Amino acid sequence: MDGDLAARLGDRSLFPDLAARAYLNHAAISPPSVAVRRAVEEVLADQARRGVSAHLPWRERREGLRAKLAQLLDADAADIGFVPNTTRGVTDMALCLPWERGDRVVLFDGEFPTNVTPWQRAAELFEVSIAWLPLAPWARDHGEGLAELELELRRGVRLVAISAVQFQSGLRMPLEKMAALCHAHGAELFVDGIQACGGVPLSLRQSGVDYLSSGGHKWLMGLEGTGFLYVRADRVARLRPHVAGWLGHEGGLAFLLEGPGHLRYDRPIKRSVTFVEGGATNVVGYAALEASVDLIASLGVDAIFAHVSAYLDALEPALVERGCRSLRVAEPEGRSCILGVLPPDGVDVIALQKALSARGIATTTPDGVLRFAPHWPNHADEIPLILAALDESLRELR
Repeated sequence: MDGDLAARLGDRSLFPDLAARAYLNHAAISPPSVAVRRAVEEVLADQARRGVSAHLPWRERREGLRAKLAQLLDADAADIGFVPNTTRGVTDMALCLPWERGDRVVLFDGEFPTNVTPWQRAAELFEVSIAWLPLAPWARDHGEGLAELELELRRGVRLVAISAVQFQSGLRMPLEKMAALCHAHGAELFVDGIQACGGVPLSLRQSGVDYLSSGGHKWLMGLEGTGFLYVRADRVARLRPHVAGWLGHEGGLAFLLEGPGHLRYDRPIKRSVTFVEGGATNVVGYAALEASVDLIASLGVDAIFAHVSAYLDALEPALVERGCRSLRVAEPEGRSCILGVLPPDGVDVIALQKALSARGIATTTPDGVLRFAPHWPNHADEIPLILAALDESLRELR
C-alpha cells in the first residue's frame, strides 16, 4: 500500500473533503476515502482508454477481492458470491432455498426490513409461515433470548433470519450460540451482516452461520451497489438456483471468447454460490471495495473494534449525564460499533439531529433513535466537540 494511503486509527487524513466535524454515520453510508476514489479513477481511466478490452482484466482482478473478503471474515473464497447489495443476497436465498409447504421461518420484530420483506415474499410464494419473536429479551440477556428461540425451534422451524448487529441499538447477536441451537433442532441460520462486517470481529467458519449477506457501503467503507453473499459449502447443493442468469452457467463466457459453436443453452448451472452472479457487475464499485478492504485489513478488525469501543465508552456516559437514555447493553459481548440513544424527555429527536448537523455533528435517527456510529478514522478528540454541540442544541430546543 502506498505510504500516502496508509490507514491509521483515529486519523481522517484519507478523507480530506469530509465536511462534518465528527462523522458518525458509518452505520448508514461511509464516505469514500482517497484510496477508494483513486481506485474508481483507475478503473474509469482504463475503461475510457480501452473500452471493452478493460472488462476481463478487471473481472479477473475481482477474484482477489473475493479472497480478501474471505480472509477478513474467516471463510473460504469459494463460498462467497458477489451481489449488488444486502437485499439482493437475502432475496436470492429466499427464492432459492428448498422450501416445502408448511415450513416455518423465524423473524424478529425490530429488524431492518431488508431481512424481513424477502422472507415475507417467500412465505406467500411457497406457502411458508412466519413466526415473530421480540428483540427485547436479547437486549436484557442473551440467555433469555436463546431460551425464547429454543421454544420456537421446538415447534419446528426451517430457518431463522437475524441481523448480526441491530441497526438501531447496536445490539450484537450471539451468532455462534444461535447457529448451534438452530442446528440442534434441524434449522438453519441466515444473517444480515451489513452492520457487522468490517467493524465487528466475525468468523464465519467458527460461527457456524449457514448464510450471510452484506453490502459494502457501511462498515466495509466501499461504495453503494456492491455486496456479497456467503453460503456454507455443504448448503449449496440443496439450493434451487432460481435466480441464475447467463453467467450462472458453467463456461458461460465461452461463446464470446472461443469462436463459433459455443452458443448453448444447456450448460449446467454452477455448483457454487457464484451462480448468483448472473450478469454484468459493478466493476468500478468492486475495485473501490477492494481498496477499502485493504485499508481495513491493514488495521485489523479486532483493532478497529477496540478503537471504536473505547470511543463509545467515553461518549456514552457523557450523553447519559445530559439526559439521554442509552440503548447500549452492559455486556461487552452484546456491543458493536453503534451507540443508539433516546433524547432527553421533551426533546424531539429529529429536531435534535438537525441541530447537531448544523453544528457539524453527523448522526442519523432510525425510527426515532439518535444513532452514533464512528469507525476507524474517528478520534476521541471529537467527543468534546460532540458534547458542546449537544449542549448548544439542547439549550436551543428547550
